[in-house]
Amino acid sequence: MADTAEPTDVFLWANQTDRIKNEITLELFVFNKNYTPYSINFSKELESQLRAMFLYDAINTVNFGAGTGMSVRDYEMSEAEENVLLRTELAKVGRAETLINLIEKERGTIEPFSETDHEFKRVKGIALRCKEADKPAFYIVKAVQQSNVLPGAVSWELNGGTLAPFKADIGVKMPADNQVLIVDKDIFIFNQAKFEKLFQYEYKKQLLADAKVAEIEKAYKLSFADGLDLQSLVRERKKIVNKLQKMEIGAVTQEQAIEYADTMELELMSDEKDQIIIMDGNDLDMFVNLINEDYITSELTGKRYEIKSKKLLGEPEGEAPRG
Repeated sequence: MADTAEPTDVFLWANQTDRIKNEITLELFVFNKNYTPYSINFSKELESQLRAMFLYDAINTVNFGAGTGMSVRDYEMSEAEENVLLRTELAKVGRAETLINLIEKERGTIEPFSETDHEFKRVKGIALRCKEADKPAFYIVKAVQQSNVLPGAVSWELNGGTLAPFKADIGVKMPADNQVLIVDKDIFIFNQAKFEKLFQYEYKKQLLADAKVAEIEKAYKLSFADGLDLQSLVRERKKIVNKLQKMEIGAVTQEQAIEYADTMELELMSDEKDQIIIMDGNDLDMFVNLINEDYITSELTGKRYEIKSKKLLGEPEGEAPRG
């Protein structure tokens, strides 16, 4: 049976949460680029800052918006605008859903963060888990900018007019802006660019890439390693998603692609049915480059090149167009 649950009323959520905000229990997690979470302790002195910078700011922003006519719109159908809060479903954002599921359902496997074992320079974001009594937890998530991280070994602190070595292992300047709020099955997006970067979710680009994938599947015969398919491979290759935005599918035929690979001495195989074999992401990169004509041999040196950017030249002056 399809899930027909109503979206979270974020204004009601903010109003109700505001009443019990000081009773909410906080847990802090950091996560890396693989979306592996680590628990991390915080001091009693830091708790008031955490509440103010994460919890209270999110509540106040939504409550203020309720008084100024803020509207909530679907992320997939809208663009960021002033006084608009974007919303999407947690299930649509795979990396965010994975992160939350790991914290909620695999708590026993989560390691405490240690600079020695995990290195803060690998941290991508920070998630504050907020829980009140028997109600479901909600999360406030922010990106960690490595330019705002100070390694203690090479940092100094100014204290009372005197410079001294920085005492901590790491210093972190946390962003003051609201970025992402996750309540129940919904994600509320205060900062679209940071949300997309945090969870590598660019729906509109992916939507076009999905259409291009359908065109590729119609125009070419491909064979994949067990457990792989074109759609899943493309979704994991951001540079391919970006490249597909401007590609014309079908300009290079199946036969031309195979011959082109042979001419360029590329390690892209085909089987007895002339299906192009895709074993991994590197094969996919090679195939997409082939059908986009991204390989050339220099007529001057005979060296082979992969073209990173192309600009189509016009016909030479005085020469009739070809075709």
